[in-house]
Amino acid sequence: MQLLRNFATVGAFTAASRVLGFARDILVAALLGAGPVADAFFVAFKLPNLFRRLFAEGAFNSAFVPLFARVRAEEGETGAETFASSVLSWLLIVLLVLTTIAELFTPFFIFVLAPGFAADSKVDLAVLFTRICFPYLMAMSLVAFLSGILNTLDRFAAAAFAPVLLNIVMISALGFAAFAGMDQENAGYVLAWGVFAAGLAQVVLLAVAVRRIGVRLRLPRPRPSPRLKRLLILGLPGVAAGGITQINIVVGTIIASFWPAAVSHLYYADRLYQLPLGIVGIALGVALLPDLSRRLRNGDVGGALWTQNRAFEFALMLTLPAAAALIVVPLEIVVTLFERGAFDREDAALTAAAVAAYGFGLPAFVLIKVFSPAYFAREDTATPMLYAGISMLVNVGGSIVLARLLAPQGLPHVGIAAATSIAGWVNAILLFVGLLRRGDFKPDPLLWSRALGFLAASLALMIGAVLIARGLDGWFFSAGLLQAVAALAILVGGSALIFALVCEMSGAIGVRDVMRALRRR
Repeated sequence: MQLLRNFATVGAFTAASRVLGFARDILVAALLGAGPVADAFFVAFKLPNLFRRLFAEGAFNSAFVPLFARVRAEEGETGAETFASSVLSWLLIVLLVLTTIAELFTPFFIFVLAPGFAADSKVDLAVLFTRICFPYLMAMSLVAFLSGILNTLDRFAAAAFAPVLLNIVMISALGFAAFAGMDQENAGYVLAWGVFAAGLAQVVLLAVAVRRIGVRLRLPRPRPSPRLKRLLILGLPGVAAGGITQINIVVGTIIASFWPAAVSHLYYADRLYQLPLGIVGIALGVALLPDLSRRLRNGDVGGALWTQNRAFEFALMLTLPAAAALIVVPLEIVVTLFERGAFDREDAALTAAAVAAYGFGLPAFVLIKVFSPAYFAREDTATPMLYAGISMLVNVGGSIVLARLLAPQGLPHVGIAAATSIAGWVNAILLFVGLLRRGDFKPDPLLWSRALGFLAASLALMIGAVLIARGLDGWFFSAGLLQAVAALAILVGGSALIFALVCEMSGAIGVRDVMRALRRR
């Protein structure tokens, strides 16, 4: 089935990107640690990285893809190229103005993103790094636009490879800094320029890919039109709805800036749970939207419902075991991946506590990616935006309250992570109930039975993972890196085996059965 092939393409490249991202973050932890330079860089990278996730991972496409697909169906390739060229002209003007304003008023942006830096020397570094990194925002917006064209035409490979290229460039910058023996501040400076270069490389990659499939984009004089107005009406709430998880993370950064190193600990924890979120949630969301848009445009409502059920099922099968592992053995994972150089055991323990809190919300973050396309494919971005707004209020209030409650124990960042997870569940439940009430999603009996089986298998995995981790305690915490890596491999493999066996015993089926089901029409 086309959905499976598209998911596999996006998922495979996303997995490669996340693996390289871990390599990048291991180098960042070793060179920058969790101190003031790291805090300054993470805040500087937060704004353009937020737009990367908002745009490149689905929110821009939530508005552009259905409209581009409709124009192409009604007016053919020429009409679609004319529409896309008009969008490009307006997009460039908006981005140039926004980038100019941001470069001029960078200190204000830093104050908004990290008000806790205001009385700290970190603010000067954050301003410098942000001014270097900010053009990456412009690049990612263009990447999102080009990705929307490619995804609509079922060409997912180049767009999915773009984040891989980002990590390759950033790893090269970090490798140069390490080879040159730079101190933390200079290494951060080189890394910021690596972000800038990575943005340019991604735009070039996708521009070439779009041209190779025969789409000829021009830069006509920007003129208003009904379709552009429709894109704006759909796009603005789509950004809020599709990227609520990322917006909540930014809120967490703002609050965390008031405590030393809390920004860094949240960043490293975020990177860990983003691996399964990226491979499963983002890949499914990107692949689902064009598929659902096509089915609904052709009047295949039954096929759309079947696709949603199987996507829900597939998401649970891959997400629940990952969440279970992050909740029960986060310290073992963090120690193996990050504890070296400037990143010590205390940093690992503080990061692991946030990982467990994020793990609780991982299934919700993925389900948001599964439910949202059902709204976007029907050109409804207002309803998800409303639910996202409610979720954001929960996140802001929860972050402030929980951070203050846990601050005396030195764990304010854990309260922020927990609030983000709670907000994610609020958003996912609202989306799910909304679809049920509208009749746009009907869980079939097969979904319910498999979901219960996956839940039972995840509980068994949690027990097994704790027992395996205790048996390998010395390898994780007292031996060298190679032994820790071997222990982590055994832990992951053993846990996956437990999950698979319980799935088979409970009748929840395995990966092979799900793939066979996805091939059915």
